[in-house]
Amino acid sequence: MSYEFNFEKLEVYQRALKFAAEVYGTTKDWPKKHAFSLIDQLRRASLSIVLNIAEGASRTRPEFKRFISISRGSCHECVPIIEIAFRQKLLTLERKEAWLNEVIILSKMLSKLKNSMS
Repeated sequence: MSYEFNFEKLEVYQRALKFAAEVYGTTKDWPKKHAFSLIDQLRRASLSIVLNIAEGASRTRPEFKRFISISRGSCHECVPIIEIAFRQKLLTLERKEAWLNEVIILSKMLSKLKNSMS
């Protein structure tokens, strides 16, 4: 695989990209009545994780650290949305647990990346 930008080599970027793609793929089949609430919010939060990594990488080190913090905040934002989606019977227990586990992993990876820049 050929990378154009250094951030594309980051494992956390690759995982976040995969997570956002999975969220988009799963939510496309959800009832349209959830389009402007759960679908939109979950898509935006999951996409924000990966976009802030990419944008932050183009900035200075202090700015990149701030973007990593924003990205980590988006991980946290996903948690209640996933829980509500589960309670609305839009997600199976297995999918809920997998997604929550993934945002925990991403959050920890982002923390480690930020700390490594100190």
